[in-house]
Amino acid sequence: MAPGTLGAHRDAGEAFTAGGVGSFLRAEGDGEPVVCIHGMLGSSFGYRKVLRELASRGLRGIAWDLPGFGLAERPRKYDYSWTGLGRFCTAAVNTLNIDRFHLVVHDIGGPVGFELAAACPERVLSLTILNTVVDVTGWTPPWTMRPFRWPVIGELWSAGMVPPAFRFLMKLQGIGDYSQVSKAEINTYLTLMKGDDRGRAFLKVSRSAQATAEKQELYRQVVGSRSYPVQVVWAAQDPAMPAGTYGEKARAAAGLAAIDRIPGKHFPQEDQAAAIATRVASIALARKKSAQN
Repeated sequence: MAPGTLGAHRDAGEAFTAGGVGSFLRAEGDGEPVVCIHGMLGSSFGYRKVLRELASRGLRGIAWDLPGFGLAERPRKYDYSWTGLGRFCTAAVNTLNIDRFHLVVHDIGGPVGFELAAACPERVLSLTILNTVVDVTGWTPPWTMRPFRWPVIGELWSAGMVPPAFRFLMKLQGIGDYSQVSKAEINTYLTLMKGDDRGRAFLKVSRSAQATAEKQELYRQVVGSRSYPVQVVWAAQDPAMPAGTYGEKARAAAGLAAIDRIPGKHFPQEDQAAAIATRVASIALARKKSAQN
């Protein structure tokens, strides 16, 4: 890991506390807030390029670390379920005085963000869905993530996640145009995943998924809401959450005619930041025009 990369990340953000848990956020720009929720292997670091692109389009991009991830605290006794992480996000928007906001969700940041939207639907200006899961009862983690869910095996799998192996997996499944990210940046993902507890909280998150029929119904209601515009933007070469299955289910839940496909694999924030920000800015502008009419 290159200390300069992590140090620059720290310097670009700030610490805050919500719901009794210390965390870290990055924000850029002015204008309507865009709250970006990360997923597994992620943190606010993964949205750094998207925040910059949102700022250049007249929006204020905001991303924070969920408990157990990145630079956030990793309490031993914490509810790391989607419900618990969603509760943290609700506390975060209140603590940060974010009144109304556009919402961008990715990976398990989908279920977590849906929890946030369900808690305060009147505050959501729009919802952009990136490579996540809505129909959770049929969700199967990709093979790279599945071992984390099993006791002992998960600990061994985590210990084996050394930088060369991690970079190989990110190239295989994570990033389409690998020239857009440096070795130091990929190593920083791993450092932030493991944190100061050697990935203990990360394993708890992996084992706390709530893939129930009740949650699926809730998330369908959030995605199918007519209270705010919804778009499904999908990195089309994602082998972890393929567009033909997860993307189509998200599209159907949202009642849309088509998925908005962009190039890339599971982490398009790294090589498609401009494309993502353009879609978010577009739905924000359309909503504003609609509200004025």
